[in-house]
Amino acid sequence: MTAAELDVAVVGSGHNALVGAALLAARGRRVSVFEADAVPGGAVSTVERFPGYRVDRGSSAHLMFRHTGIAEELGLAAHGLQYIDCDPWAFAPVPPGTSLPPIVFRTDLDATVDSVAAACGARDAAAYRRFVADWAPRARATMNAFGAGPTAARLGRAFWPTKGRDSVVGMSRAYLASGDALLDEYFDDERLKAALAWFGAQSGPAMSEPGTAPMVGFAALMHTLPPGRAVGGSGALTAALISRLESDGGTVELGTPVTELRRAGRGWRVTVAGPDGPRTVHARTVLAGCHVLTTLDLLAAGGYDSDRVLRWRRQIQVGPGVGMVLRLGTTAPPAFDGVPLQEQSGLGLLTADRGHLARARGDMLAGDPPRRPAVLAMTFSGLDPSIAPAGRHNTTLWAQWYPYALARGDWAALAEAEADRIVGETEHWAPGFADTVEHRYVQTPATLESELGLLGGNVMHVEMALHNMLLFRPVPDLAGARVPGAPGLALAGASMHPGGGVNGSSGRIAARLLARDLRGLARWRS
Repeated sequence: MTAAELDVAVVGSGHNALVGAALLAARGRRVSVFEADAVPGGAVSTVERFPGYRVDRGSSAHLMFRHTGIAEELGLAAHGLQYIDCDPWAFAPVPPGTSLPPIVFRTDLDATVDSVAAACGARDAAAYRRFVADWAPRARATMNAFGAGPTAARLGRAFWPTKGRDSVVGMSRAYLASGDALLDEYFDDERLKAALAWFGAQSGPAMSEPGTAPMVGFAALMHTLPPGRAVGGSGALTAALISRLESDGGTVELGTPVTELRRAGRGWRVTVAGPDGPRTVHARTVLAGCHVLTTLDLLAAGGYDSDRVLRWRRQIQVGPGVGMVLRLGTTAPPAFDGVPLQEQSGLGLLTADRGHLARARGDMLAGDPPRRPAVLAMTFSGLDPSIAPAGRHNTTLWAQWYPYALARGDWAALAEAEADRIVGETEHWAPGFADTVEHRYVQTPATLESELGLLGGNVMHVEMALHNMLLFRPVPDLAGARVPGAPGLALAGASMHPGGGVNGSSGRIAARLLARDLRGLARWRS
């Protein structure tokens, strides 16, 4: 196969792009992936950051991907992908000296209800059971809506079964409410509400925003299938996708950035830069899996309507940032009171009240680092010893909210001081933790952009606010994963419906669109 004979040229090797590439190659299509980085997978990748440590560059826990059926559709287990259940899938520790026990969220609903009862009382325990009963079918409907293109008819079919005896108005209110309103409706205990709000806020928006109730409600689905930890690191998913792609004849070229996308006849002329200089690749179709703004730049370089591109660039809301990350090699896991290492299999929700989260969000909007970081702690070496040397641990601290553009100073000067503050906040919950840190790698919003192509430091590409979701992601003109006037091009990645996180659905949607395009081209040729 030569580059001139491609059915599909794929821009970028993020997991959504690779899902689309693998699905198309499985249908017998000639597919090549072009990746600018020397490491494939974008934010779903793992490297040896410290000697003997397998450290994720982006995502760590895969919450949504396991609910999509993509791993089974592509047979990724046969290509080395193995998941370990994160069970417990989350825990909310208490500061030392507090008499109450931690809240531990297990896959088993009864065990979780027992933990809520011990920590928060019988009323909130009963309310939690009711919350799961109400929101599990709604969360399943949301996942169904995420699995196909965001047309009004498809969204209606996905959500309608959850209406039950509720009116359409009542159903709409449930989905359009804020996460905080949902929590206040069900629960009394602020610590429980803060833990679930912090879980929901991993999508980026504050839980005070309209339409964030489903982000909290997604917790109910964790009692069906919990987050998974890929053995060997998050990049094991990327490795399995590439293995499947290559087994069907597809190729991946690293260190080969695409610099231009130009429509040529009924196909595309794709300019790529490599170690031997630029070359032209001819492809019948293109799957663009990079950031939508990057794709628009590539189209503009290829002569696409610059006025349209400028208008979309102004409309697409990348946002002020989301967070920063510390990747740590330690001599011991964080010592949270009442939470031994075997209970630290999921997300450590280090917050006791929603005011903590609100202040951090407000500071970011003002262009300042949060006065008190809100931290999510994950030590997956307890589940998977292969990611750290014997007797050592691999801990990730994700902290929200951090601005990309600082009102004062710059990230190069502030990175280490902010990292110290994040470790200090973790120390508040797990005394002695700072002394266990032997290795540290800091990813600021600026680093996330330069290393992973996450423009503006937004790990979700585009803000996950209500007006940027479903029929509006990233803007209505592009929400169908198509660019007007660019036939044979399909968009994938976190910029597109259904949004950020490890999901893969946008890649599957794009693959279906291009499969249809290729059938149409075959009919035209015949």
